[in-house]
Amino acid sequence: MKNLDCDQFLGISVEHLDKVSVYHVPVLGQQVMGFLQPGLGGLFLDGTAGGGGHTRMMLEAGAEVVALDQDPEALAECRRQLGDFGGRVRLVETNFQNADAALEQIGEARLLNGAMLDLGVSSRHLDAAERGFSFQQAGPLDMRMGPGIPRTAAEVVNEMEASELAEIFFQYGEEPRGKQVAAHLVRVRKTRPFETTLQLADAVCEIIPRRGPRHPATRVFQALRMHVNDELGALRRALNEIPTSLAPGARFAVITFHSLEDRIVKVFFREHSREWIDRPEWPEARRNPDRLFRLLTPHPVTATARETQLNPRARSAKLRVVEKL
Repeated sequence: MKNLDCDQFLGISVEHLDKVSVYHVPVLGQQVMGFLQPGLGGLFLDGTAGGGGHTRMMLEAGAEVVALDQDPEALAECRRQLGDFGGRVRLVETNFQNADAALEQIGEARLLNGAMLDLGVSSRHLDAAERGFSFQQAGPLDMRMGPGIPRTAAEVVNEMEASELAEIFFQYGEEPRGKQVAAHLVRVRKTRPFETTLQLADAVCEIIPRRGPRHPATRVFQALRMHVNDELGALRRALNEIPTSLAPGARFAVITFHSLEDRIVKVFFREHSREWIDRPEWPEARRNPDRLFRLLTPHPVTATARETQLNPRARSAKLRVVEKL
């Protein structure tokens, strides 16, 4: 990959990326654009439009973009930010796992020249108390990323059995005291159902004492968010679906923020990039019948120190990229 200078590529510097959209600051923008190489006449998919930051970068380079987001508020921000690009950007309200259906919905029959996903929760979701994602602000215990999500976090916490909650906290949050927290939440809700973020955060703190900078409720809130929005299930389905819409030579970039997400992407890209596979019971190695890609990032690409300084949420971002054969 050519290490593009952001000033040369976009006419703006990393220091000014936060002014592109106050809704959500895109991470690893320079690196993503360097891999995807969007240009005039190309058709690209931004499966997680957010505030339109990455989409804008592709549009600035001359590409056409189909941008998806399951959050109507995010799409409204994209319309505000990207209106000057006219028909070169098309917005669809849906989860990225439905990418093929979205392309069909807008009548787009061409194969994509590139695609990207920027996973996890957006800056807007974390900062908006009314969305219920933050344990540091008072708000309804919601955590849904879009109106199509069937259950709120409050419904999950108030209705599920202790064993089910413990499994969620362990599977999605890797919380070592998940069983104790789950049992305590079940006891508390008998007298007062959980309705707000601070109610839940305070209850978690009664079981997990605060030590160090990390808030005791961090893993529990993360786990609930990932469960409510079926984030890992959606990711697995998208990884299997999006490649069918990629043209030969098209690149597929995924940014993750959590080890569970990154592990899924890492394994999928690796399993579908290996030319040969071998097993102990086989007399010799065989060509991989599931090979789809050429792996472009043997190791994940991470944010520079400068970007992390300007946008602390970039510190856990990992970028992996493949190229369709």
